[in-house]
Amino acid sequence: MIKFFSDLQADKTSFEGLGITYEEKAFYDILVKVRDEHQFKYEDEKCLVLAKKIKELVDDKAQFTDWSTRDDIKNQLNMDLTVLLYKNGYPPEWDDEVFEKVLEQAENFKKFQSE
Repeated sequence: MIKFFSDLQADKTSFEGLGITYEEKAFYDILVKVRDEHQFKYEDEKCLVLAKKIKELVDDKAQFTDWSTRDDIKNQLNMDLTVLLYKNGYPPEWDDEVFEKVLEQAENFKKFQSE
């Protein structure tokens, strides 16, 4: 039980060693997880930079309190996020499933953060 809590605490502060915020780490984790599941090359450092950009984009689009119920804002977020991923070469080859997983994380992140 002590090991479990120790591991949990280490995970909660692991973002500090990466030089990112706790929120940015949520995006970093999904980028790395999807990359590893789909077995494509994308450097950890590039994932860090991209995670920061995603967090910034999500914060910008979700500044409206009703963003999660407004299809226009959600559609704009999805489009902007897709463009951001594509411009940053993530993934190196187009893969709808990869985009969907990252988009889902972005929507879930803001939904649960505002509750």
